[in-house]
Amino acid sequence: MTGTILQAVSLSLGYPGETVIRGLNLALPLGRMSAILGPNGCGKSTLLRTMARVIAPMAGSVRLEGEDIHALPTRALARRLAILPQSPLAPEGITVADLVRRGRTPWRGFLAPWREADARACASALAAVGLTELAHRPLAELSGGQRQRAWIALVLAQETPHLLLDEPTSFLDLPHQIELLTLLRRRNHEAGTTVISVLHDLNLAGRFSDHLVLLGPGGVVATGTPAEVLTPERLARAFGLRAQVIPDPVSGTPLVIPL
Repeated sequence: MTGTILQAVSLSLGYPGETVIRGLNLALPLGRMSAILGPNGCGKSTLLRTMARVIAPMAGSVRLEGEDIHALPTRALARRLAILPQSPLAPEGITVADLVRRGRTPWRGFLAPWREADARACASALAAVGLTELAHRPLAELSGGQRQRAWIALVLAQETPHLLLDEPTSFLDLPHQIELLTLLRRRNHEAGTTVISVLHDLNLAGRFSDHLVLLGPGGVVATGTPAEVLTPERLARAFGLRAQVIPDPVSGTPLVIPL
């Protein structure tokens, strides 16, 4: 599978009174695992939210497979693109199962009956994140890591071909981070799902991603494969970090060692 899924064209983004990124041109590949990296405050989450139509660009446009994302009907967009924000909010008292059921909203009409396909999608999503046994527990009673997995199940139940995830490994311990990224990689390989994530861990991003976008204080520092992006020179430009980069002895991907 080749091509571009999301494209930023002369994109300027930010908030009233503050421009975070100006004049960005960027293409993210279809059917690949991409990660957006960079220091705090460089605009990683703002870029992801703009590309998901959560916030409007200050200038320029975002295109989803060639179409202006702001010209698409909301339901049609939600059937193609799912987003998990950084700090999602849920109604008080909601159970895990009810949260995950909300992922089926784009596929169901007003007052439509619950279908077998909806039940299968939710059961599969819960099983994928290991929460089947906790489905009827209130979300608020779960640990931070379990809640994060419940939110991941919601976007999986949405069954879109493209996922945008803002720091999906937040609140997860290292084994669960690897488990989640392995799950996303499996869906990418088996179903061709495009996964675009904001990540903080450079080494996990390098191990699990096909394509990286490295942002710095002035915008994009580099895009490309992990080997092309995670170099000492580019890490210094983006983070002001002195580092050595060697092949990971397990995966062969770039391993960043701060100096």
